[in-house]
Amino acid sequence: MTDPAPQPTPDSHGKRRVRKSLVHAERGESDDHALAVILAGVAGAANAGGFFAVQQYTSHMTGYLAALADNLAIGNFWLVMVSVLAISAFTAGAGFSAVLINWARDHRSHHQYSLPIAVQGGFLFCFSFGWIFSSELGRLFSIACLCFIMGMQNATITKLSGARIRTTHATGMVTDIGIELGRAFYALFHRSRRAGADRRKLGILVSQVVSFLCGGIVGALGYKALGFMFSLPLAMVLLAISVPHLVLERAGPVEP
Repeated sequence: MTDPAPQPTPDSHGKRRVRKSLVHAERGESDDHALAVILAGVAGAANAGGFFAVQQYTSHMTGYLAALADNLAIGNFWLVMVSVLAISAFTAGAGFSAVLINWARDHRSHHQYSLPIAVQGGFLFCFSFGWIFSSELGRLFSIACLCFIMGMQNATITKLSGARIRTTHATGMVTDIGIELGRAFYALFHRSRRAGADRRKLGILVSQVVSFLCGGIVGALGYKALGFMFSLPLAMVLLAISVPHLVLERAGPVEP
């Protein structure tokens, strides 16, 4: 069962509270869309740029699972360990995000989404100093760090949107685009109103994929030019979204 997307709630005067940031607990679809586009861009930059930094795409769990199976079959246990580390770190990141969100909900806090995004920004900030770890052990730590961040981000946007949106799972986004295009094609030739594409959903999906792609281009160029230090502007984006809300917004009652 997936979590329902949080809905705006009335205040004591019967009016809806004004959302002060993209990470506020009281949300609408436009908030989710805007935040998803930003996070997809950051994920694309971190994923593509991370390849230049650690020679691994760190959001691609399908690839790691395939590599795990292949290397188990041929007995390359070093690469088996790398795949297990990446998958475990991604899973741990997703789990940690869920812990933070549910903790905030249990404490009736409006910080249920700003907190995990701030933590992701903090980890990206730490990753910018990855050049310190020049050994193979340091490279493994960097891979685990990026996979943990990716897991946190994907879980955060999944919980936030009620499982309607993913930001690091490009395979799912492209699949959904294909489904909507297929529905549109079918409706065009069979004049079926029931099978027509959801144009709003298609627009959101395309914007996320474009953002992920553009982020990947920027990240690849940035990491190639600056190395690990390019993580700093990515961290600042996440911190700029989340920290003002953490500092300025008082906790108040929200629906768990």
